[in-house]
Amino acid sequence: MSSWKSLLLRIGDKCSEYSSSSEFKDHIETCYGALRRELEHSSNDILPFLLQCAEQLPHKIPLYGTVVGLLNLEDEDFVKTIVENTQTSFQEALDSGNCDRIRILMRFLTVLMCSKVLQPASLVVVFETLLSSAATTVDEEKGNPSWQACADFYVTCILSCLPWGGAELMEQVPEEIERVMVGIEAYLSIRRHTSDSGLSFFEDDEPGGDLVEKDFLEDLWERIQVLSSNGWKVESVPRPHLSFEAQLVAGKSHEFGPISCPEQPDPPSTISAVAYGKQKHEAELKYPQRTRRLNIFPASKTEDLQPIDRFVVEEYLLDVLLFLNGCRKECASFMVGLPVPFRYEYLMAETIFSQLLLLPQPPFRPIYYTLVIMDLCKALPGAFPAVVAGAVRALFDKIADLDMECRTRLILWFSHHLSNFQFIWPWEEWAYVLDLPNWAPQRVFVQEVLEREVRLSYWDKIKQSIENAPALEELLPPKGGPNFKYSVEDGGERTEQHAISAEISNKVKGRQTAHEIISLIEENIYPAHGLEITLSVVVQTLLDIGSKSFTHLITVLERYGQVIAKICPDQDKQVMLIAEVSSYWKNNAQMTSIAIDRMMGYRLISNLAIVRWVFSPENIGQFHISDRPWEILRNAVSKTYNRITDLRKEISSLKKGVISAEEAASKAKAALEAAESKLTLVEGEPVLGENPARLKSLKTQAEKAKEEEVSIHDSLQAKEALLARALDENEVLFLSLYKNFSNVLVERLPDASRAGTLQALKSIHGDSMAVDLEESSTMEVDDENGRPKKSQPNGSKATNIYNVGEKEQWCLSTLGYVKAFSRQYASEIWPHIEKLDVEVLTEDAHPLFRKAVYSGLCRLSNEM
Repeated sequence: MSSWKSLLLRIGDKCSEYSSSSEFKDHIETCYGALRRELEHSSNDILPFLLQCAEQLPHKIPLYGTVVGLLNLEDEDFVKTIVENTQTSFQEALDSGNCDRIRILMRFLTVLMCSKVLQPASLVVVFETLLSSAATTVDEEKGNPSWQACADFYVTCILSCLPWGGAELMEQVPEEIERVMVGIEAYLSIRRHTSDSGLSFFEDDEPGGDLVEKDFLEDLWERIQVLSSNGWKVESVPRPHLSFEAQLVAGKSHEFGPISCPEQPDPPSTISAVAYGKQKHEAELKYPQRTRRLNIFPASKTEDLQPIDRFVVEEYLLDVLLFLNGCRKECASFMVGLPVPFRYEYLMAETIFSQLLLLPQPPFRPIYYTLVIMDLCKALPGAFPAVVAGAVRALFDKIADLDMECRTRLILWFSHHLSNFQFIWPWEEWAYVLDLPNWAPQRVFVQEVLEREVRLSYWDKIKQSIENAPALEELLPPKGGPNFKYSVEDGGERTEQHAISAEISNKVKGRQTAHEIISLIEENIYPAHGLEITLSVVVQTLLDIGSKSFTHLITVLERYGQVIAKICPDQDKQVMLIAEVSSYWKNNAQMTSIAIDRMMGYRLISNLAIVRWVFSPENIGQFHISDRPWEILRNAVSKTYNRITDLRKEISSLKKGVISAEEAASKAKAALEAAESKLTLVEGEPVLGENPARLKSLKTQAEKAKEEEVSIHDSLQAKEALLARALDENEVLFLSLYKNFSNVLVERLPDASRAGTLQALKSIHGDSMAVDLEESSTMEVDDENGRPKKSQPNGSKATNIYNVGEKEQWCLSTLGYVKAFSRQYASEIWPHIEKLDVEVLTEDAHPLFRKAVYSGLCRLSNEM
């Protein structure tokens, strides 16, 4: 890497390029000196690299802005080009809706203004352009309020610039910036307050009675108000331009070209709640809220930060996570070296966990956050591991109220995290969960973490890791392997079915074809034993042959999948097939999930059969105590969704291919027609057309181009037909899923008059428990698991009895999953919402069920 590139990239870091100096002034002078020397012959390389650094290392923007300010003294034209390029990039970002780029470039413009590169009035014009667009969008008459997410984003961008340049704007253009602030206040008065209930980390449908919690934009406005009253002093934003102020004032301030905000889609032609909801969902997908604060730690634990400093540090951390997502070591290094004069480990942990648990989806795969947390523990061994452990304990204390999707992610993260640290955890702290009923969320959490750990290691290793709390072995999954009904190894009774199984096994090991096995079944086994025994013996035997490894399973399914398909051609028999898989792998949830997932991949099992099986009586009873049925259901819905996503990508690619093929065919045809119409002299006589060899070649090219065009058109039509079929299947899947949810919930939920809210549902059993405890206060009471309660010392966590009854917990867990599925697949559900409203979300459906669906879809109360 060129030395000037290295200096630009590493500015502000403690590194060899800057002789380990930590003074920003020294860094800026060194970097500026190197760039000034290279400017004459490398300006075309410096300009894009400088802009790239500013965009992708935005926590260093004040340093880059000051460097540009100094270059402005040396070469005004070069810096004018930087401003013009920034304007072009900014307009492109606005047109495409690239939220991160819009936000970062606005911060860059603000810092350029501080460094006297950009005229303050130009920056105010940018603010007012965005503010005007936002105000128009939420105007009921002129705009389209369903796109408020875009308007809120624009206003958030304006406010988020002020920590970097509010003081300078107030000093240089006080009236103009005051006008912007008044405009923002006016906007806040006409916009709709946004409720995050469907996307909040914790289930709490009664947050504070009449007290309405501020949404993200209202909270940021309040922080900016506090900042303004404090004279715009921000500790977390470096102001290196002040060290060069005497020089920078001599530079020419450039104008910023005009920008325009894209028009929002027109309001729906038929004004209805559903049409509004669909557009609102589309807007929120395009302009998502960047983060939601997860307040894990009590105020006494977190760093004593000014409100605006918390916002700025969050921005820094989120930017580093965003732009360095491919370089985990660099990411951790930058996260621990932010340009702030205070400690922020607790805030860093809260920010990372807020991204890991962000709903509906985290910005990156959860594994990324696992690696970042692991690297931060290694980078700050004396501080961060304890902070992470504190976060886990705090979340564990609140696990009963944690959203079901967040709970699942936390289980997966925590088990993976422990696997990277020798599975060490003070399990004795949580041994008290054994005294809780088996449906208590804390107990289920420990059970699921241990089950996931066994998947990542082996049973004996995990048993050894809980030796400080040996009683927790009760929560480990079964140690046994497959549960093969027709095994002859244990010396049990040999029946005719054992003999059939052995015969099939020998034929498979003898490499007989699927057709030969099918013939054996049709001619000998099925006529003599009927469907149930035939299905059980064949499926169990094939699973046993494929049980040694994942590869063995795949091989068996590829070679003998036709046998299973022949026995299980319809949904009823596929449900029986899934039951056999579950029975064979009853001691191994992971293999059950993998086998069913692979069978669905080979089209041996339909997604509807999986839904039916999940909602069968034996599984319904596990909804609140095990993730096993939910994992299988999640995989089935996810696989269906992924098929549709893949088809859409293929169709998009084919449409581009069709355009290219049409252009190529048109060019080839035009070249052939031009050649045919050309007059050529043959033996002195004019003849129409070029020489025959040339014409033949052009004709062949035109035919090939036409064939290619027809071929791509045919492929596109085929894929579009597949997509239409997949979308129809998807509609049937979600209708089936929600009908099953509604049926099982309406059977178990108390009457709406007794349980109109989640809080009321939770308190039903608690109220009866309070009465029972008063009556038996002098008696020895057995706990919910039938064991006499041991006397506990005062303050022991075991005295915190879980007062939610089993039936109520079942309802709470199932409603949580309804909300999670609705939220995760909202984009696929909204197109079918009218049909769902008519067939499932009727007045007969329980209000809590409807509320869970609406909440997951972020459907406003007046759309219900």
